[in-house]
Formats: sequence, structure tokens, C-alpha cells
Amino acid sequence: MADDLDYYPPTVQNILDQDSLKWIFVGGKGGVGKTTTSCSIGVLLSAVRESVLIVSTDPAHNLSDAFCQKFTHEPTLVNGFDNLYCMEVESSKMAQDMQPSEAAQAAMGMSGEGLGGLQSMMKDLSGTLPGIDEAMSFTEIMKSVQRMQYSVIVFDTAPTGHTLRLLRFPTTLQSAIDKMMALKSRFGGLITQVSGMMGGSAGMQEEMLNKFEETRQTIEQVNTLFRDPDKTTFVCVAIPEFLSLYETERLVQELTKYEIDTHNIVVNQVLFAEPDICRKMVARKRMQDKYLNQIAELYEDFNVTIMPLRDYEVRGPDSLKQFAQYLINPYQPPKMTEGPASSTSVVKFIADKHNLDLKEVHNELEEAGLHVPLPLDEQPNSF
Repeated sequence: MADDLDYYPPTVQNILDQDSLKWIFVGGKGGVGKTTTSCSIGVLLSAVRESVLIVSTDPAHNLSDAFCQKFTHEPTLVNGFDNLYCMEVESSKMAQDMQPSEAAQAAMGMSGEGLGGLQSMMKDLSGTLPGIDEAMSFTEIMKSVQRMQYSVIVFDTAPTGHTLRLLRFPTTLQSAIDKMMALKSRFGGLITQVSGMMGGSAGMQEEMLNKFEETRQTIEQVNTLFRDPDKTTFVCVAIPEFLSLYETERLVQELTKYEIDTHNIVVNQVLFAEPDICRKMVARKRMQDKYLNQIAELYEDFNVTIMPLRDYEVRGPDSLKQFAQYLINPYQPPKMTEGPASSTSVVKFIADKHNLDLKEVHNELEEAGLHVPLPLDEQPNSF
């Protein structure tokens, strides 16, 4: 039996209490409520941190919709707060807006005048490295974010596949720069001669290679920050369905592979057995319960937070503030039921309460075209 030390509260209070956290990534399958969760976490953090920034890297930006306020690529103060900011950026669009491999050149110090044919040669070489532009664009985002003076930054990420590509970017860039530096070691003399023939000087070549080394060091710093559980954590968001559970497990495995800390899972759109639940909802709840049990078994060493399905849209600061409270105070419905009341039990209740003959009531309902089955003990014996 697990002792008290193994207890993981079903809240995100551990994130709020961890003052050292700088980056909080929120991700999961599309349509599971990542943006609502990101905004809710940001709202809670704004009460305990000096300044909070929520950054959307999802091409389908929803921060503006969530807060009912227009945001751009520049940090904008959220209405109703004095220390919560939002911005929407898109790494893939940033890469598309540049010429091929321009992002990589800019980050590596290859842009500008004076490199002549050597710049063109290195541009072609960098263009052959898979994912280099998107990775370098994301690097520029991270550099920009690092320069901003916020006590904590929440990243509302794109669906799982895109997010995993971005989280791999330090490894992608490390591989790219290692290849560049290997070329320098093997063909340094030849590159010097060729660069001279193409209009570049040895000094320019050395400057460019020094830029490579600076970029490599920056990437190592970001990579170290990614892998530091005191600075960075990843919150997985899911709903209690098979495909979402599958994507969550895939995400957790990848995060573990890249040594990125994750110990919080938020499960959204959960149904509770409340008195006004209908029959179809009861059937759906049974399905959800099966996957909630699997989530509990798979992630027994995680803080798994269960969020209720609301009968209204969670939009605007006030709704988000109210919804965010369930992240630290688990939802408890005021009343619970085993299921919706059946028409048979309702008719019997009314007949008993008003001293009516149950069979006569059923006969009158039948004559009115309203078929209600008799209770089992009142039904005629079929033998």
C-alpha cells in the first residue's frame, strides 16, 4: 500500500507552489481544451506571480477567443488583469515568410553583406537539413521570449505532432551545427580557398564559424533549460476517450525520451452523475469511466486533475477565473445520482403519493398514447 509520500493531489497546486518554474508547456491532442487549460493556469499563476505571459504557438490561435480580446505577436495586457499578458505567434508562418533557410542563416550569423558566394553555398547546405527552418524560427521565438522580463511563461502549444517537432528542435539544430563544424574540421583549408575564390575572406569564414559556435552554445542553454525540472514542465491535456488517451501516452513517452519533466495531466469534459443527467449522457459517462480508470492506472504517479464538462462556453476573464478554480479545488457536484429517473419509477412515485391505483394510471396513459412499462412486480406472469 502506498504511503502518504506517494499521494499526488488531483490539482495543479504543485505548479503554483513551484516558484522556480519559468516555462510551462501545455499540450495534447486537438480539441481537448488545451487553450482553456493554458488560460486557466495563467489566471491562477497571475495571483501568485509578479508577471505572467501566455504564448500561443498553435497556428489555430484561440487565446483571443478565450479571453474575448484581440491579441497579436506582441505581448498585450489581458483585460481585467494587471500582470497577465498574451501573445500569439506562429513558428511555421515565420519560416514561410522568410526565404528558404533565411531563418537558419539569421540565427547562425550568415545574413548580411560580404559573404558572397560562401553565403550562397552555406545557404544551400543548410537548406538540405530537415526541419532546420522551422527549428530556427522557433529558436528565434525562444530567444525573444527569453529576453522578456516575465516571471513565468505558459506556452499554449499546437496539437501533439507539431508540438513534438518543436520540442525536438534542440536536437535537430545540434545535429545540423555538428555537421557544419565537422565540415570545418575536415575541409577547413579547402573552404578557405573556395571562399577566397568566391569573394569571401578567411576572416569572414572564421566569423561565420564563430557564429555557429555561439548558436550551438545558445541551443545547449535552451536544451539545458528544457531538461531542468526546476525551470520547465509540461502539462498534458486529455479527454476520457481512447484516441486522446493514446495521444497522451505517446506524448508522455516522447517527453520522457527527451528528458522533459511532466507530472501533471488535466482531463477535460468529464461527466458527473448529477440529477439532471439524461440516459445518453449516462451511457457516455460509463464510457468515460472506463478511460478514467485507465488514466488512473497508467498515471498513478502524476497529478491527474479532473475537469467537469460545463453547460456553457468558457469564454472571457470571468468564466476563465471561475473555471480555473477547479484546477486547484476539484469539482464536486452538489448532488449525485446512480442515473436518471425512469418513467416507470416516476409514475409509481406519483401514484403512491396521491393514493392512485397504479394500473388505472397506466391504462389512462396507454389510452392517451403514452406507453409507460409497469414495474416488474406489477407485470402479469408470462408463464
